[in-house]
Amino acid sequence: MRFMPRTVAPAADRVRRREFIALAGGAASAAAWMAPARAQALPVIGYLGSESPERYASRLSAFREGLAETGYAEGRNVAIEFRWAEGQYSRLPALAVELANRQVTVIVAPGGAEVALAAKSATTTIPIVFEMGGNPIALGVVSSLSRPGGNLTGVSSLSVEVSRKRLEFMHEVRPDTKKFAVAVNPTSPTSNSQLKNLHAAADALGLELVVLKNSDEQEFGAMFTAVREMQAGGLVFSSDPYFAYRSQQLAALAVRYAVPAMTQSRDFPLAGGLMSYGGDFGQSHRHTGIYAGRVLKGEKPSDLPVQRVTKVELFINLKAAGNLGISFPPSLLGIADRVIE
Repeated sequence: MRFMPRTVAPAADRVRRREFIALAGGAASAAAWMAPARAQALPVIGYLGSESPERYASRLSAFREGLAETGYAEGRNVAIEFRWAEGQYSRLPALAVELANRQVTVIVAPGGAEVALAAKSATTTIPIVFEMGGNPIALGVVSSLSRPGGNLTGVSSLSVEVSRKRLEFMHEVRPDTKKFAVAVNPTSPTSNSQLKNLHAAADALGLELVVLKNSDEQEFGAMFTAVREMQAGGLVFSSDPYFAYRSQQLAALAVRYAVPAMTQSRDFPLAGGLMSYGGDFGQSHRHTGIYAGRVLKGEKPSDLPVQRVTKVELFINLKAAGNLGISFPPSLLGIADRVIE
């Protein structure tokens, strides 16, 4: 039998080889240990907005404040996926379905009943936190405020309920006028109930109320023209997100046409309009962020009672009043939350 000589690697090569194997094994172990950590994704909030990010800016800021109060910050320990309807509310149901199909952790539906109802129609399993100015029971969003049940809870303000107070305040400012105009969005789920309350207020004050229906910002100018032509004492806007998110545009038109006007949102007098009276949207959106954070921590919407933000705020712009030749009675100035000089 013939024996073949065995080649023996030099000692230095054997040491380097053992070191390589050890390093490779260590790297493999480290990769196996780190893989689950990398694969662990952040929870995702699906944010459904009826307008654009620019028009939601102040609301988004308040929402993020509330989220931070529960320990969450976008990009650090939670992700937010946005869907924007850009003012085309008919797109909301399809956008809500997109978020539901993405299997987000929770859907946030702020900005009115239209957004909440679109989210509700998209899923019965993903938790939903809504924010609106109307009554969520009357609108069919939840069956109870204290025990909402199902997969929805959220925050409601008094903006819709105080619509008639805007007419009363406007009459205090223009006591010698018997005719007033009111702007209503006919596509709003709350338009009928608000009109009923406004007509009741007009009857109690002995006023003539002219209803102007508008759901298209391209027709805003014609609406202000109509108010001037009918010589109405002022224009009162019903509570509606479509109007609220266009406060700057409406204020500019009120100044241009010299029309005393009043809306629900403080953004209107801050932009040069006469008055506003409505719910504190800063509080309602902050509470929405808090509820979203609590859901992320594992609480069920069915166990979280619908929050009612009862604070309403009156803003008055004295510069606008001066330009219109209007003097505010001391009784109104005394109760105003803010008087803009």
